[in-house]
Parts: sequence; structure tokens; C-alpha cells
Amino acid sequence: VGSKSTRRVLVSLCVMGYVWHTRSQCDSQFNLNGDYLIGGLFDIHASSSVSHDRPEAIRCSSQEFSLSSYRRFQLMRFSVEQINNSSRLLPNVSLGYKIFDHCSISKNFPGIFDLISANGLIRPWSEDHLHLSAASNVVGVVGPFTSTDTLTVAPLFMMDLIPLVSYGAASSDFSEKAKYSSFLRTVHSNRDSVKVIVAILQHFRWEWVAFLNSNDAYGNDGLALFRKIIRDTDICLAFAMYLQPNSNYSEMFQHVEAQRIKTIVVFAPKLLAEALVESATRLGVTGKVWLAVDTWSLSEKLPKIKGIQKIGTVLGVSQPVLTIPGFTEFLLATQSKDPCPDAEELPFCNQICNCSTLSTRDIISMDPSYSFSVYSAVYAIAHALHNVLRCEERTCQGNISVSPHKVLVELKKSNFTLLNQRIQFDENGDPNFGSYSIVFWNKSGDIEEIGFYEFQSSVSFVIDETKIRWHGNWKVVPTSQCSHKCPVGFAKKQDGIHKCCFTCEECPNGTYINITEDAYTCVECKETEWSSEASTACTLRKVEYVSFEDSAAVLIIAATLLLLGLSLTMCAVFALNYNTPVVRSAGGHMCFLILGCLSLSSLSIIFFFGKPSVFSCVLSFVPFSLLFSMCLACFVVRSFQIVCIFKMAAKFPQLHGWWMKYHGQWLVVAGTFVTQCVVTSISFWIATPKPSNETTWSPDKVILGCEISIKAATGPTVLLVCLSTLCFIFSYMGKDLPKNYNEAKAITFCLLLLILTWIVFVTICLLYRGKFVQSLNALAVLSSLYSFLLWYFLPKCYIIIFQPHKNTPQYFQGLIQNYTKTISQ
Repeated sequence: VGSKSTRRVLVSLCVMGYVWHTRSQCDSQFNLNGDYLIGGLFDIHASSSVSHDRPEAIRCSSQEFSLSSYRRFQLMRFSVEQINNSSRLLPNVSLGYKIFDHCSISKNFPGIFDLISANGLIRPWSEDHLHLSAASNVVGVVGPFTSTDTLTVAPLFMMDLIPLVSYGAASSDFSEKAKYSSFLRTVHSNRDSVKVIVAILQHFRWEWVAFLNSNDAYGNDGLALFRKIIRDTDICLAFAMYLQPNSNYSEMFQHVEAQRIKTIVVFAPKLLAEALVESATRLGVTGKVWLAVDTWSLSEKLPKIKGIQKIGTVLGVSQPVLTIPGFTEFLLATQSKDPCPDAEELPFCNQICNCSTLSTRDIISMDPSYSFSVYSAVYAIAHALHNVLRCEERTCQGNISVSPHKVLVELKKSNFTLLNQRIQFDENGDPNFGSYSIVFWNKSGDIEEIGFYEFQSSVSFVIDETKIRWHGNWKVVPTSQCSHKCPVGFAKKQDGIHKCCFTCEECPNGTYINITEDAYTCVECKETEWSSEASTACTLRKVEYVSFEDSAAVLIIAATLLLLGLSLTMCAVFALNYNTPVVRSAGGHMCFLILGCLSLSSLSIIFFFGKPSVFSCVLSFVPFSLLFSMCLACFVVRSFQIVCIFKMAAKFPQLHGWWMKYHGQWLVVAGTFVTQCVVTSISFWIATPKPSNETTWSPDKVILGCEISIKAATGPTVLLVCLSTLCFIFSYMGKDLPKNYNEAKAITFCLLLLILTWIVFVTICLLYRGKFVQSLNALAVLSSLYSFLLWYFLPKCYIIIFQPHKNTPQYFQGLIQNYTKTISQ
């Protein structure tokens, strides 16, 4: 194309076209003189040639004729004539037009050059706008129809900011104002069309879908938008394929059948869609739901072809069909005129129709799609020009310089009413008005409106299902799913790459499924909630703890009060008989310390009941840990003294003397208490006991208790175990003491009861974690206290009260002398 010969050919074509145009003297349908001109691009003929061997202008009149495009072409002519006859819009201003048959994507540039030129020249727009008024002899252009055509020619109009108002280009690319600054449209973009299609799919729960689109700007944009919009829905794109004139439809439908797809979206221009549907009827495709976009949903041909009912149910979206008042009368008047003589030679290239044989009935019966889009596009430009000229009721100001960019400014601010529609554009040049009709092809071959989708309304989507007669059983909505719906309480587990293909798994107890939020995940209940298997919601757990009113708590507290009473009574008995041998052999003044510690240890029992708190959890452990360790220390000392007196005094007199001189028993008790205080403080500083919620034992309950971690319990417990072990060792060493002198035996028996009590408690806790764990813990503490109170102190009280003869110095001396003789022998 860069050669000199090529450039000469291009220049010759433009010059030739201009000469032809100036020679035209008759009133052509493509041209109308006026004060201001509107350009028009209509694909009255369609060329399938894509040869690029050489630059040449194609002769559109020799290509296939499109009656529906011709109808839109006539609608533009009518719109201009109606405006010229109006006394309110552009008064005393005549509006003309210059229309070209835009039949080819790549070979229609002479007509485009004519629209963007002034006096046969294309002048660049200088930075200071000096040549702006001479940039073009038109104030705006209506068209082209297809997105592919628009992509080709739009950049030429954008350079000089010539308004290009398309009535059919729906690609979402044109919403990018950085690229298409002077582009507007009166048809909704593909984004809106796809939204309506997806709304229909979701309404009928069709999730397993095929998408067939044309391999051009329009179809590819539709496919990309469809993929994007269904990303967060339950819809899956099971199959997608480009439609071309030479497509292998048989192989395509085999793929659709193999994947059990029942719903097919066809996003393609009218000619390709017609070829596809005709092939489906010929190949015997049955039982499908076809979703048609607005390019072919109102096809006048397809609903009436033979066998169309067998392919299934056809639903579609279309722009509402509005009756244009006066259009039929205009067609009747136009068709009655004689065509221009020698019409094929006089007009500019691609301004020849070859349509003199058409009847008005043929034109009116054509697909009315995009009629209002053309009508509103012409009126939008006229209203913008009206505002630029500052027209009033009867006149316009004639001294105002009109340029395309001024018209563009007013176009973007459009706000007028046309056939009860408020014509406005958003910031992207897309229409802020209109709606989509949802249509159904009935068995009579008619297209019936069954719903609508409003873009500027609160009630935006309505379908009257009673008007639809489905294929097969006309009352039952067809299904289109890869997998059957899961039962209630079951989660989907994706099987393969498509989320619509899945297996069903039951949600276990403690979880639930909410299919409105996420149908693929069983959600765990909160700790305060529970659920059974296959649940769709969680239920609040019942909170349980042992209150003070509980019967177990009442009995244990009563037993605790009894222990306190017994302790006080024994203290009184021991005080009154303090100087007797039984009291002194039991420990003397140390007995009062032991009984006091046992009594104060019982305070821990109270804090096992009621709603747990940090305070109660600490106090349920600390008093018993500290004071019971002193008790054990006292018994360790007492056991050691018994063994020392009877076994070690004779063999180790010095050791016995040292023990008595420095009061070793009190050093051991005090050291034990201080050690336990330090160990407990450090342990609780590391991990403070706190309330806990037991949620695993009972699925429908939350059991409140206290959690004492291993870190917090290890130190104090180890010390208690060590004391118990020492006590047991020393007391066991005195098992062969005199029969009636049984302190060592009593201590051994108490320790066995103590060890048995805690073994039983730990075993139960491993098997049971209900609310009565707290009661069992309190019972274990109480049993530990009673073991020493009943089996060590009570027998002493019995001897003091009921066997006073055994509570004499002579009796005890006799026992010791007999035991000493036995040892010496």
C-alpha cells in the first residue's frame, strides 16, 4: 500500500467519487440537501469478501440485499423529514442527510472519506482549532450497525470529534472514552444484553449452558462478558464455539449432546443465527432451550420455518418494538415516486439501492428491531444542533458557527422526551433509557412478549411463565444441569473443572450448610451452638453448670458444714484433754494446726459451684493446695516422729537430740508452706486458671467449668504428691508398732483413702466431662479432708470420751515397755 501506484489509485478513487457526487442532479434516496447535514451508514447490502489483494472500492449494489437494514435506512430518511416538518425542533432550519451503503468492513472507505472531508479535502484539526469548522461538512453521523464495522471506521471520526451515534454497535469496547471520545449509541451495550440473558438463566435455574457466538467484535465481546458475569454465579459455561459461515454444525451439536447440555445461548448476528437454527432443524436437534439476543430474537423468518417446533423452546431478549407514528405513510409516499433516471450511474459510489421492486408491505413486515434506535439517534443529533443554534420557539440564531465538536458537547447533555422515552446518555455515551423485552416463539409462529427487564426501575425483571409452552411437557420447566441438586444439608464437592459438576456430601454434626452463601462448604458452628448431621443452621446450645440450688451442691455444702462442725468439736475435745497421753501422742498442739488447716481447706469447696469466673476458679484450687499441703507436712513430721521415737532414738540419739533442740517439725511445716506458696504463685502467673466451655461432651450443651492448665497445676500437685509419698513411707515403717498404739497405721490408712479418692476422680474425669465434674471435684476434696478427720482424729476422740482408761500415762508406758522388750529379744 505504500507504493506510489497504490497511493495514486486511492487518490483517484476519492476524486472520482467526489466528481460523481457533484454530477448527481436528481433527488436520490441517499442524499437530501439542507442547511446542515447528518451522515448515515447502513449495511443495505452485505459483502462476504475479505480479499486484500489490492485497494479497491466494492460495488455494494452487487452484493446480497438486506431488507431489515433497508427498513432502518428508510427510517432515518423519515426521521429527517419529520424533523424538517416540525415547527418546534429546528424551526426555519432545514436538515439534510448524506447516507452510504456500508456493505463491507474493509472496502467502504470512499464513503467515509466523503463524510469526514470538506470541499473534497480532509484537513487535520490544528491545536488552535482554526480549521475546526472546515473539518467536515456534516454535524454528526448515524451508524454503523455492527460492532466490527464501527471498530473499523470509528477512529476516522474520532480524530475530528465528529459525533458518531450508532444504532446497533453493542460491543462494550466503545464505552472506553479514551479511545472513542465522540462515540455515542442509542442501543444498549453487550453488557446489558448479557445481564438479561444471565437473569433468565438464573430465573429458570439453567446452570449447564452452551454459548455460541460469532467470531467478530460483537460475538467475542459477548463471550468475554458472559464469562465475567457468571463467575460469581451457579452458571457454568459447559461449551463455547465460534459461529462462522462454514462452521461444522453437525460436529458442534454432537459436542452439545455428549455433554448433556439443554440450554444454548446464541450470541451472533442475524444471518449466522439463522444458518445455525436452520441447521439444527435439518440435523434433527431436539429438546433444547434456545436463548436469542436482540440481533435475531425478532426474526421474521425463523419462527415460521418447517420443523422449528422440534428444536425445543426459543426465548429471546429484544428491544421493545415501538410504533413510529407516520412511518407507514412515509413508506407509501416514498414507494410511489419514480426512481431517478440512470440511477446506477449518477450517484456517488455505494449510494445505489436497486430496490425499486420492493413493496411497502415487504418493508413494514420486516424485523422491526433497532427501529427506535435509529429514530432516537437522528433526533438526538437534531436536538443537539437545536441547542447549538440556540433555537427558540420559532427561529434559530443564524450567526452561530456550527461545528461537529459543538454538537458533540450538546449530544452528551441530551435530555428530551421521544415517544414517552426520556433520551439521555451516561458518561460513557451509552443510553440511559430503554429496556429489554423478553419474548417467546409460540407454536403459531408468532413472537410473543412474556416479560421485560427495566434498567431504570425498582421492579426490573418480570417473566410471565404462564405464557410459555415448553417443549415436551409444556407445564414443566426444562432443566439444564451437570449434576442433580443435593439434598438438604448436603454440601457440593466439585467434580472436575466445572463447579456445576459435583458430588454431594453430608455435613457432619457441629456443621451446617448455607447454600445461598456457599453451597460447597460445611460451616462449623460457633462454640455456643450445635447442629446434627445434614443441618442448614445451628441451634444455640443450652448452658449448664452446677448452681448452688442444685441438689448435689446442697448435699456437698451440707457435708462441708458438718466437717466444720466436727472440726470445731474435736478442737474443743482436744483442748479440754490437752495434757492427756492420747492428745500428746496424736501431735499435741500440732493437732490444732491440722484441724484448722482441714477446716480452712474446705473453703475451696464453695467455689466449685455457681457460674465460673476467674476469681472462683483460682479460689477453688488455692486454699486446698496451700492448706492441705500444710496438713500433709504435719503428718509427714508426725510419721517421722513416731518412727524416730520407737526405732531411731536408741540407734541415733544425736539425731534425735538435734531434732528436738531446733524444733525440726515446725521448720519442715513452715518450709513446706512457703515452698507451696512460691510454686503456686509462679504457676498461676504463667497460666492463671480461667473459666472454660466444654463443647465436645454433649453436642447440644455448653458445660461451664474451670480450666486449670498443666503448667499451672504441675508444680503444686508435684509437691502434694511428694508429701504424700514421704508420709506414706514413714507411716508404713511404723506398721509393726504396738497394736493399740496405731497413729502410724491410722495415717497409712488415711493416705490410702486419699490416694484411692483421687485415682477414682481422675478416672471418672477421663470418661466423663459433664457438668457434674465440678461436683465430683468438690466431693474429692471433701473426701480427702474427711479421710484424715474421720480415720485419724475421730478414733482419738472416741478413746478420750468412751475409753478413758486407755488415756493414762501408765497404759502408754506399758505399751512402750512391752514393745521395747520385743525389739531387744
